Amino acid sequence: MQTENRLNLLIEETFHRETGRVLSSLIGKLGDFDLAEDVLQEAFVVALERWPQEGIPLNPAAWLFTTAWRKALDRFRRTSILAKKQPLLQAQAEIEQELKQADENADSEIENEDFHFPDERLKLIFTCCHPALNLEAQVALTLHTLGGLSTAEIASAFLVPTTTMAQRLVRAKRKIREAHIPYKVPAASQLTERLDGVLSVLYLIFNAGYTANLGDNLIRQELCAEAIRLCRNLVMLLNEERQLAEKPEASGLFALMLLHDSRRAARVNEHGELVVLEEQDRSLWNQAQIEEGVAVLEKALSLRQPGAYQIQAAISALHAQAARPEDTDWFQIAMLYAELVRYTRSAVIRLNWAVAVAMASTPQRGLEMLAELVAISDLLEYYPYHAARADLLRRAGKMIEAREAYRQALALTQNSVEQNFLRRRLSEVEQNIEV
Repeated sequence: MQTENRLNLLIEETFHRETGRVLSSLIGKLGDFDLAEDVLQEAFVVALERWPQEGIPLNPAAWLFTTAWRKALDRFRRTSILAKKQPLLQAQAEIEQELKQADENADSEIENEDFHFPDERLKLIFTCCHPALNLEAQVALTLHTLGGLSTAEIASAFLVPTTTMAQRLVRAKRKIREAHIPYKVPAASQLTERLDGVLSVLYLIFNAGYTANLGDNLIRQELCAEAIRLCRNLVMLLNEERQLAEKPEASGLFALMLLHDSRRAARVNEHGELVVLEEQDRSLWNQAQIEEGVAVLEKALSLRQPGAYQIQAAISALHAQAARPEDTDWFQIAMLYAELVRYTRSAVIRLNWAVAVAMASTPQRGLEMLAELVAISDLLEYYPYHAARADLLRRAGKMIEAREAYRQALALTQNSVEQNFLRRRLSEVEQNIEV
């Protein structure tokens, strides 16, 4: 039984590791996202049936690609359009031969790479972020295909309903199919025009891991670690590749991830309960990550090309360098947020700005900013808005209003760790309401 469980776990890990590059290869050759996803899913089903008996292949990516490819050909035969797909038949033999060479070359059918990518998944993210799509469509489709995020998680990142995001994904796939947008690795000269999309993808992967919207865990460590690894490799690529130029915003994002992640061990206590920033045991913060993050940020700022990620990293650095909560330079943080809103129209950034102003001045001023913000944005279905408002109301001594705000936040969050935290806060507020 233990052997069977270990094998199933190994199969699951293999699927997770290989899905991105196999799917991207299928999309590139079939030119159809939906078909590629369907036949890859069918290949997974076959693998679940055969691998426990036959063992995991030496080259899982090649096995999955070949099986999925044959499933696609079967579909063409069944729909009597095989004659129109003769180029696919010719390409099949060539691709299967390439895939058999070695595991690291399992995706060698991707063409037009005129320099070396330090990371396979990073290469695929650049491939997905095609400039023919608008930036939001690039990011959403890449997160869906390669980022390990569900449609619901992507919708949450963009503050839209899940059904709306599902429709956007369908439209993006349709545009790629109908416009015959090539799905291939961009040349070095084309990377800069895709960089904004790539940075957004990495930022949202990290955020999805740092505060999981769904499930029983506050932090999805595998997503945070993967985003940090990819961003580190991106910075290396931009700094070391002769055909490219150093981009301070990429370094700013890398610094931001390091500084945020440095607090990971203190964000949940031994009972699995959420610990807010001001109550965290700062001795648990990863000082090596803080030092690296600050050093990366200082180098980026020295290039004097400011941007949103660098400013957010500077805010995180101020938090990380405060030895005690009362040492936090909230005035400087509020000033940085004021600068940040000049770079982004994000309602979430404006929400954080209101909280920083409240901490630097009074809770009432923060509440006034929140009231102004909700009048011009769609934050009423965003539980952190209600959680932030509840906290400021609590600090202002308005316990009855705070109670209602905590109830609204609790009704909207789907993460059990955050639900438990909100329940504790709600209980504390109720105890302070005079009967």
